[in-house]
Amino acid sequence: MNNMSDEESALGQELDRAPTRQGLASAKRIVVKIGSRAIARDPNMPRILARQLCALLRAGKSPVLVSSGATALGMKRLGMTQKPSEIPWLQAAASAGQSILMRLYDEAFDAEGALSAQVLLTHSDLADRERVNNARAALSALLEANVVPIINENDVVATEELRFSDNDQLAAMVAPLVGADALLLLTDVDGVLDDFGQRISVLDDLTNFRDRGSLTPGVGRGGMSSKVDAAAKGRRSGAAVVIAKATEPDVILRVLAGEDVGTYFPAKEGVLRARQHWIAYTLRPVGTVIVDAGAASALRGGGKSLLPVGVLGIRGEFHSGDAVRIVDTEGQEIARGLTRLGSQDAARAAGKRKDELVELLGSDKAVFVHKDDMVMGE
Repeated sequence: MNNMSDEESALGQELDRAPTRQGLASAKRIVVKIGSRAIARDPNMPRILARQLCALLRAGKSPVLVSSGATALGMKRLGMTQKPSEIPWLQAAASAGQSILMRLYDEAFDAEGALSAQVLLTHSDLADRERVNNARAALSALLEANVVPIINENDVVATEELRFSDNDQLAAMVAPLVGADALLLLTDVDGVLDDFGQRISVLDDLTNFRDRGSLTPGVGRGGMSSKVDAAAKGRRSGAAVVIAKATEPDVILRVLAGEDVGTYFPAKEGVLRARQHWIAYTLRPVGTVIVDAGAASALRGGGKSLLPVGVLGIRGEFHSGDAVRIVDTEGQEIARGLTRLGSQDAARAAGKRKDELVELLGSDKAVFVHKDDMVMGE
């Protein structure tokens, strides 16, 4: 007698059609993210990571490590029993802990006969085109020299408007920066869990994903929702993504050997170029543009710029070159892009035809957001 539920049967059919992981074995550039909990709970974690990453180095691969943990280590050093809520104390903890974190990694990589290098970033570093290009060049030079970059958010100077929401998001932004083929997000659970508490081996369709609260509260800022969101961003840059348990033996090497460990997110077709990924996922929109049904249809059809005539209204204050969200009348996001009009001119130009723009603005600025500066949503 078959007692399998419809949901379990559907899941089994989905797994039968799931992509294989064999492509992970050919990944050349690999970004690995480790969270605060794993570093805080296991003092041997830096050595465990260094051993696996150095094995990748010896195999001719180029690993990059995104590591949390400075704040957690600093809290211990300063005798804090709970995570402070005031930013100056968080910055103090991060400052006290960053040197400890890097010492642990330096010693771990030195024991393996390899070198590591500290790279501290804020969101504003990656939101600025010149600075992001400088970061890309520096990381490329480190990888060429067979040095493992260890990247962390610069919590000492980061404030709410400058910071990443968590290091999962930072890792997703680093992936296109180094041209990663694989992104591993290491956490404290086996992977993404289904409604029965079982690990999902392959997750390709993220439409109906729900965070089932699989992470326990603690010193970190991320959760499973953030990791799945980071996975969605990472795979649009061309990286295959795996969310797996940090304490699983040899987890990095086994994932990259194609073993069924963690939850696998296949790389997406139609990879975004680095600039497109930057517009879509690194820049923070400062305004919203509401478009009519005709403009929404044209944009969704692909290959079209947004013209003022199709704009119904705007929200927020922005300048030419700022990132904006483009939404339909139902509030559904269609795309993100760089506006060619500031908010004041945009409000005046909304709904106007090309011939009306000359009289209104002194020119026929017929393009609100050019197609080359626009990225459609999934």
